Amino acid sequence: MKIRLLSSVVALALCATANAQAPAGDGPFKAGEPLGTVNEAGVATPLSSNVKVYGSFRFAESCTFDPQRNLILAMNAGIDQALMENDGYVSLINPDGSVHTAKWIGATRDGLTLNHPLGSAVQGRTLYTVDQGVLRSFDLDSGQPLQAVEVTGSTFLNGIGVDASGTAYISNTREPERIIKVTADGQVSTFAEGAPLAAPNGVAIDNDGNVVVVNIGDNSVLTYNPAGELIQTEHAAEGGNDGLVVAEDGTKYVSSVRFGSISRIRPGQEAEIIASGIPSAASMCYDSVQKQLIVPMNPNDALAFIPLN
Repeated sequence: MKIRLLSSVVALALCATANAQAPAGDGPFKAGEPLGTVNEAGVATPLSSNVKVYGSFRFAESCTFDPQRNLILAMNAGIDQALMENDGYVSLINPDGSVHTAKWIGATRDGLTLNHPLGSAVQGRTLYTVDQGVLRSFDLDSGQPLQAVEVTGSTFLNGIGVDASGTAYISNTREPERIIKVTADGQVSTFAEGAPLAAPNGVAIDNDGNVVVVNIGDNSVLTYNPAGELIQTEHAAEGGNDGLVVAEDGTKYVSSVRFGSISRIRPGQEAEIIASGIPSAASMCYDSVQKQLIVPMNPNDALAFIPLN
């Protein structure tokens, strides 16, 4: 299995501009534009087709994929919260790993609060992410912020899956270990709690509308029906898991953030490792057009690409 690794080339530039970042402003929200410049004649000029730019990550924790635009959305924490609040951003990445838009959500802070986005999901034309105790949603076409729901009772929101109704299922990784349910109208409740959850992390919705969860604390892959009843337990090849993808045929892919492996669990079969040695393999996503897994690598400021053909 071939792995292609793309590291950040812009971290120093981001650090250099950190002091120029401002708290959330009162102006209208504006999304960032694809890479380009204004030439000497004053004409907006896009990046020419013979130029490829890689990078644009700063602690990328999760990603999602927009098949309509054929773009990867990488969630970035930005400057450490201890140094600067509200510096999280979303970059748009082409399927070959090159940069489309370095800062799409986060080009300015006007009309935007995004501190440290972790897990993310796309449902319909809406992007969802969890951000320090808040469930945030954004218009997938414009980047415009939509809702911000404070998730009461949470201690560390991490992974997220969203079903067809717009209901979000969010892992609370630290005690109390639970899966929290947030309906489309903002109603918050506990969906599942306690064992066999063991530092739950990645969450996904399977093809039958069930909620699938992986643990950091062990190698369990847990499937709950919409009523919150545990209906299946599978196991990844290694523990310490973070990312979870459920493919069209029901195959599950699980990334181990502790041990750097990708497990494949075909329906009714034992797990097998299809890729390994990936440092801090976090909350990955599936590119359904190019048929590849994209794995954010947290403090490595990089994405790993794994073709599945």
